[in-house]
Amino acid sequence: MANEKTLVKSDYLHEQYSVYKHKSGLDVYVFKKNLSTSYALFATKYGSLDNKFKLAGEKDFTCVPDGIAHYLEHKMFENENGEDTFVRYAKTGASANAYTSNSMTAYLFSCTDNFYDSLEILLDFVTKPYFTRETVEKEQGIIAQEIRMYDDNPGTRLYYELLGAMYQNHNVKINIAGTVESISEITPEYLYMCYNTFYNLHNMALCVCGDVDEDKVYEICDKVLKASPECEIIREYPSEPAEVRSRSASADLAVSQPLFAIGVKDVKISKDPKERLKKEACGDIVCKMLFGKTSSFFGELYENGLIAGDLHAEYEHNESFSFVSFDGKSNDPDKVFEAFCKYIKQFKSTPPARDEFERAKRVKLADFIGIFDSTDEIANEFLSFVFDGVTIFDYADALKAVTYEEAIEFANTVFNEEYCSLAKILPLK
Repeated sequence: MANEKTLVKSDYLHEQYSVYKHKSGLDVYVFKKNLSTSYALFATKYGSLDNKFKLAGEKDFTCVPDGIAHYLEHKMFENENGEDTFVRYAKTGASANAYTSNSMTAYLFSCTDNFYDSLEILLDFVTKPYFTRETVEKEQGIIAQEIRMYDDNPGTRLYYELLGAMYQNHNVKINIAGTVESISEITPEYLYMCYNTFYNLHNMALCVCGDVDEDKVYEICDKVLKASPECEIIREYPSEPAEVRSRSASADLAVSQPLFAIGVKDVKISKDPKERLKKEACGDIVCKMLFGKTSSFFGELYENGLIAGDLHAEYEHNESFSFVSFDGKSNDPDKVFEAFCKYIKQFKSTPPARDEFERAKRVKLADFIGIFDSTDEIANEFLSFVFDGVTIFDYADALKAVTYEEAIEFANTVFNEEYCSLAKILPLK
């Protein structure tokens, strides 16, 4: 029921938050923390993947240009009266920003004072879109330049080279900002269509974290927010075969030493949020166990001079795509890939010892508990879990519950050489 508040506690983490269903349709989460900086994140479950959609009851799907979610994020900071939103925040002393991911667009600010004035600005400008043909066309040049910068950034380029090698059809391989060609097709009509579909308050959430007064937060919601009609958004993503598109991909950029990224496409994705969460917790531990500094694989690569510095490994698990990846620097990426393929065969016949699993699990738990000392980390992690149908406390419980046997089963199931790809960024010749 709207306007009812529920308190949610985690005995394991010794943390709690309140969830409040506002009459406008917005879910409001207040995570009270006695820290010097307060943080607010106002987000919609709408990201770069969502370029084909319809509302329940509509016959046909609507297709929009790639990069439009990111484009819309940029345009939301302009107001009808001509005042830039950052100028409004400057008056309260808040530091504001926004970002677009594959599945979420978020608007945020952090501050030490004037929190409630800044919160009112946040809720106000995100719920009042204003686009004109002139301002939309002006933005195209700015974002086109941003896209070209991404193309010249070694880390970003490496990531998308890997995705392009692993995925044949899925639009996860397309830059979140789109392409220079796709953004040239964006019009005010497209922007309003996407805004009216995805910026419905029933598809959004607000997370406030810090030393704040819950009642004052609710009062500002009452003051600013107007009721949104209930809606059901149906999204459609391209069908993706199990096979990777290519074994390897590369690009030449201005780097002093080659960069590499190795990805393993996970072809079994659960539609159940709790099952995905369990698998995500398991994958996070496995990445630490197999590729962390104490792993035999890292030791072998380091001793043989195949890597310079650390390996960064992660498991990304979305409701429509999933993969394991790790990256680093090496003068011979192909030899690293060869060693990796040998490694996955080896650990299937001789799994890591149980104490290696326990150590990796303790590290992941410690890392996760550490985010509760930061208001911005809490809020960002919080809403990413909410939009996937679970909670931040559910993840802690899932992480704690992973067993050695489940971790080994995950590794044996996911790590198949036929689903592996190598991406390289090589120095210009």
